[in-house]
Amino acid sequence: MRPPGPLLREQVEPPEVDVHDPRLTRFDLVKESARRDGVHIVHYEPQFPVPGTRAERRVERSIALLFLLAFVAGAAFFAIFIWWPWRYETGSGLNKLYTPLLGLTLALTLAGIGFGIISFVKKLLPVEVAVEHRHTGGSDPAEYRLTGGLLTSIADETAIQRRPLIKGALAAGLLGVGAVATLPLIGALIKNPHKMAGQPEGLGDVFMHTGFNPGYNNGNPVRLVHEDGTPVRPSDVSIGGQITVFPGIPDGTTNKFADSPTLLIHLRTSDADTLRRNLANVPVNRDVMWGDYIAYSKICTHAGCPASLYEQQTNRLLCPCHQSQFQITDNARPIFGPATRRLPALPLDVDDEGFFIAKSDYAVPVGPGFWERP
Repeated sequence: MRPPGPLLREQVEPPEVDVHDPRLTRFDLVKESARRDGVHIVHYEPQFPVPGTRAERRVERSIALLFLLAFVAGAAFFAIFIWWPWRYETGSGLNKLYTPLLGLTLALTLAGIGFGIISFVKKLLPVEVAVEHRHTGGSDPAEYRLTGGLLTSIADETAIQRRPLIKGALAAGLLGVGAVATLPLIGALIKNPHKMAGQPEGLGDVFMHTGFNPGYNNGNPVRLVHEDGTPVRPSDVSIGGQITVFPGIPDGTTNKFADSPTLLIHLRTSDADTLRRNLANVPVNRDVMWGDYIAYSKICTHAGCPASLYEQQTNRLLCPCHQSQFQITDNARPIFGPATRRLPALPLDVDDEGFFIAKSDYAVPVGPGFWERP
């Protein structure tokens, strides 16, 4: 190390070096490049002055182990993504571990690569102390050669050429990361994201319909039911009140139809009259009410949260996640917050037994926007 005390001028600004001198080493070019940029290397020392010692090999093995951990974890992530049971089922089972295992293996993959690189830099790269002085002005043409020497010197400093164990382990670790990056494409080949398991033929894209589609009920209108599966009558909802309803089909109240929860609202007569006048402004909503009742999708059009906080006095529906607000008496138009699209309305009717039914599915896709949404 340089003895304490201020830098002398000849220490700070040594004579300029001829960068075309063939006797210069790559490190000489690095020092000259740094000097011309106002950076003076005052101390430079390899971590292991004698290459190939037992201590150096021990460090290499520990770093290689981290890179190999990244490879093994990445391979495990790949295998779990493809072969682990993932379909939702009630009760306990291996499918409940699917997401936690993906998170754990992905974390180990990234941690192995990250800690491996950090350990490589801290334990194997040379120790360097440099002093930089502020300067102004542009670079001269010699900077091109100096910069080239700097870049090639970086590779020399890593000494990766004489460390095949780390080189191979790093390649394996990056292979694991690369395998993880390809899984979104592979996943689309394993399962069609636009079709749900057990979906009846002819329903088309799963993003374009919900459990209220008659196709799930042999072509008949689907009843609105409570969470316990019992059908909903108009008398179940008090004036000014609202309840959450689901499609009355097999698994209609489960996560299999997580896009189907709907808010059934019984408006006061004056508020219902206001809504009826405004329905004409949205053609797909002209015939969605039954009496003073209206049903809107519970899935917020911003990020898919449950928009279920109903303000009876102002007839506003609030989403608690990001504070979007929808005006119930104006086709659930967003009036505050990040949501930009109305909540879709479900066409209502009552069957011969006095239970609510959906005359059809939602006329527009529910939930947040997506690429294929018309």
